[in-house]
Amino acid sequence: MTAKTSISKNSAVSVVTLGHWRDYLELCKPKVVALMVFTAIVGMLLAAPGELALGTFLYATLGISLVASAAAAINHVADCRIDAAMDRTKLRPLAAGSLDKTQVLVFAALIGSVGMALLIAKINVLTALLTFGSLVGYAVIYTLYLKRATPQNIVIGGAAGATPPLLGWTAVTGQIDPNGLLLFLIIFTWTPPHFWALALYRKDEYAKVDIPMLPVTHGEDYTRVQITIYTLIMSIITVFPFMTGMSGWLYLVSTLLLNAGFLYYAISLQITKSKTKAIRTFVYSIVYLMLLFIALLIDRYLPFLLGS
Repeated sequence: MTAKTSISKNSAVSVVTLGHWRDYLELCKPKVVALMVFTAIVGMLLAAPGELALGTFLYATLGISLVASAAAAINHVADCRIDAAMDRTKLRPLAAGSLDKTQVLVFAALIGSVGMALLIAKINVLTALLTFGSLVGYAVIYTLYLKRATPQNIVIGGAAGATPPLLGWTAVTGQIDPNGLLLFLIIFTWTPPHFWALALYRKDEYAKVDIPMLPVTHGEDYTRVQITIYTLIMSIITVFPFMTGMSGWLYLVSTLLLNAGFLYYAISLQITKSKTKAIRTFVYSIVYLMLLFIALLIDRYLPFLLGS
């Protein structure tokens, strides 16, 4: 074998390895998981301002990330047929044939087991149980049943996606705290307007694969009304951290401004009935949640930074 041939083969192996690495990363839905883990980190930092142990932070973050990624991978298997038929998801590794179901399930079992082991051994059993419950809630109850059974799928199933800040809180305290539950409630009420905006934009694709998303079963106008209603509910819930003394004026001002922006998009959807506005609402909802949790964090830590 010539040196040139050897180099060529090594390059080919590198390309294949890189391709598989990217496929497995895609299984984890990194953008979705990153947002979830971010809220879990904020939950940890809020639970123990200025006192969070580095080991707790690292092990909890890694454990929650791995289990959430395992749930995402299982979701790929459960939704393989649907993903292959939808433009938004047809290039996912399993739907496109880059990986097979056995590879995906083994990968999910591996990273999920490591994540659970870390949470049990290094954090606490309560956090491990809640994390496992969120995996079952998302990958099994929501994906296999609710998603296909009812237009209220995202409302009921949203509970699984709302747990990360509560997980972060329990990782630090070892108990379920009312403030941790309040963070859970914020994401729980945020999820319907967030996802229904995307469902409006992708209505035809959901209809094609017989998924009973709200715009498909009840129409776009009804969905827009529900987005507005849930945005109002969310706007009220997000004021609770100030009302309970969990956060101060900086957070209150921030959340009022962010809520005004969300309401603007919700009302604009009612007026324009535009698919472009729907996807912009969806994008804003992601920015909204990130900025809301950043405001919670800054409000709690500003006194420490100012030395008061």
